[in-house]
Amino acid sequence: PKEELTNISDIFEQEKSTDGPQVPTIDLKEIDSENENVRERCREELKKAAVDWGVMHLVNHGISDELMDRVRKAGKAFFDLPIEQKEKYANDQASGKIQGYGSKLANNASGQLEWEDYFFHLVYPEDKRDLSIWPQTPADYIEATAEYAKELRALATKVLRVLSLGLGLEEGRLEKEVGGLEELLLQMKINYYPLCPQPELALGVEAHTDVSALTFILHNMVPGLQLFYEGKWVTAKCVPNSIIMHIGDTIEILSNGKYKSILHRGMVNK
Repeated sequence: PKEELTNISDIFEQEKSTDGPQVPTIDLKEIDSENENVRERCREELKKAAVDWGVMHLVNHGISDELMDRVRKAGKAFFDLPIEQKEKYANDQASGKIQGYGSKLANNASGQLEWEDYFFHLVYPEDKRDLSIWPQTPADYIEATAEYAKELRALATKVLRVLSLGLGLEEGRLEKEVGGLEELLLQMKINYYPLCPQPELALGVEAHTDVSALTFILHNMVPGLQLFYEGKWVTAKCVPNSIIMHIGDTIEILSNGKYKSILHRGMVNK
């Protein structure tokens, strides 16, 4: 969009600001409470965030801080490897090999530079994984990532149940429509943003919506995510121990537009 062409200001200052709309934070602690009133209040808040925003911070989501830290450390350790080692896992878009290590340091359609290295692979279901392309270094990468994927897949089921009920459907309907336990794929993309000498001219990831059903973002408490909400870019706060969740295009379509897939982008800093 034309808004993409405007100058990118200091995202750290934007993140500190308390002015204007804020991405909602949803506490999932009581999502399965035996107390019906407590349970329904929690589920209603999640549904409202999906309707109004299509993105939210999830806290008390059931995935331990320790496991999330292991995943972050494993990802960072991979990108800290010499380029020769990382390129052993390189993807090959031309031949259709999309899984593996890649880099996007090029101008996007809006004329701005995208500034990103990444590692992309399918992590769940287990029988569809190709462990031969998973990094052997660091040593904890496979174990931490596999455990995280399993827990994230369970969280996706919980969220999809609530979203189904919010549409007046049986709780398993949306999950069934997007593939169910056997066919719904969980893919992981680890983004790494190298030092950028001119961040005012660059984007980490250009503005887009996600084609997925749901997207979960494990962040590192560095601001960078912006959402296009009510005609303006809103910088997401850094909420400790949270996972950011986006409604994807697939759920927006299946809900006839009730749940929103919001336009968003990733920013870079020095």
